[in-house]
Amino acid sequence: MAGKKRRQNSSKPRKQAVSRSTRAELQFPVSRVERYLREGGYAQRLGSSTPVFLAGVLEYLTANILDLAGKEAEGNCKKRITPQHLETVMENNQQLRALFQGDTKSLLDETSQLKKKC
Repeated sequence: MAGKKRRQNSSKPRKQAVSRSTRAELQFPVSRVERYLREGGYAQRLGSSTPVFLAGVLEYLTANILDLAGKEAEGNCKKRITPQHLETVMENNQQLRALFQGDTKSLLDETSQLKKKC
């Protein structure tokens, strides 16, 4: 094939691939965030650090919300976080309420509407 170089018995072994999420020490998938940003058409060009930063922000918000919901569940003597705990946290926390401003839908409302239709 023209233009492609082949590796011929090099003495160095090939390095193991490391994901961008691992490099950034994140749990959220950086590559998936980048794909969603590109497919969403939010900007014509994306910097290489943009999806890493956004994945970090999403992970931070998720961790804080789950931490507060865990404390709420523990306060109610429960071991599992339920949608009610998440809803309570979102309603009671002023910063989260300002961040989402009614854009979140209650899972309980959706499931109750689906049951009524059936």
